[in-house]
Amino acid sequence: MTSGKNGLTYADAGVDIDAGNALVDRIKPAAKRTNRSGVMSGLGGFGALFDLKAAGYEDPILVGATDGVGTKLRIAIDTGVVDGVGIDLVAMCVNDLVCQGAEPLFFLDYFATGKLETEIAARIIEGVAEGCVRSGCALIGGETAEMPGMYPEGDFDLAGFAVGAMERGTALPADVAEGDVLLGLASDGVHSNGYSLVRKLVDVSGLDWDADCPFGEGSLGEALLTPTRLYVKQCLAAVRAGGVHALAHITGGGLTENLPRVLPEGLGANIDLNSWDLPPVFKWMAATGGIVEAEMLKTFNCGIGMILSVSADRADALVAVLEGEGETVTRLGTVTAGEGMRYAGSLL
Repeated sequence: MTSGKNGLTYADAGVDIDAGNALVDRIKPAAKRTNRSGVMSGLGGFGALFDLKAAGYEDPILVGATDGVGTKLRIAIDTGVVDGVGIDLVAMCVNDLVCQGAEPLFFLDYFATGKLETEIAARIIEGVAEGCVRSGCALIGGETAEMPGMYPEGDFDLAGFAVGAMERGTALPADVAEGDVLLGLASDGVHSNGYSLVRKLVDVSGLDWDADCPFGEGSLGEALLTPTRLYVKQCLAAVRAGGVHALAHITGGGLTENLPRVLPEGLGANIDLNSWDLPPVFKWMAATGGIVEAEMLKTFNCGIGMILSVSADRADALVAVLEGEGETVTRLGTVTAGEGMRYAGSLL
């Protein structure tokens, strides 16, 4: 192979292969932490292998989910507080998988930026690994894309891909019926939806990201970057205990749009808004923007991140299971005849 003088290199075009290799070396220990039964290969190959039989499945159905973090990333980029967005990325995928009754098995991430900053990227992907550890799935691959000219300096984007499995015949929702009790699991804040409105509200408030948080401790930016809660292990414990008919992850569209997705035709829900207290972050947002209750309920989780529809005769036992797994559980209401969400009481 010959080499000419003054020849251009990939690095001259803005892509640093050495930085990419350094990142892979940095994140290998984090990925190793996520190892679980079924994993057959580590990082670095052209593809990742997973053995379903080794994971304990006899007649599995695979379930896939993909998502991102949305404009919450803008706050992370502007504040430099990037450590939690990897957890958000995992949560947005695996919390959806468990709603189908599936156990998350493995996860792959896609990180894209204009110029790779190894330290920033490593902190993000270490957050991805932490999310995988908390949800029992393995980080078995991913892609880091350095694309000069595609992103402004310092900007990045994230996408995630999760695959889970369940035994044939165990898919949810199933057997949802009038009289089912609706159990709500508390959220850890805004999670990862509605952030275009959140950012608009911060503009209206006149506060900076580093201002003291008006509804809690620390800075405003840090409070709004609280990671999405992972519900996987808790919900799987409830499913395995018996009596869970459906799960609804409360994401974009809030309670109003997400719970009906798991209710059969002809059924709706009665929800008592007085059964839980609206967390301070949502009270602050509603007051700052003059947002009416109906808009809050169809935009944000309003303090309820996951809803389970359960058999009435199993409700008490399932509350005990979920509380034993560390969840704060609220009896929200019941499944009723007649489609639609019907609210009683008031959040605001």
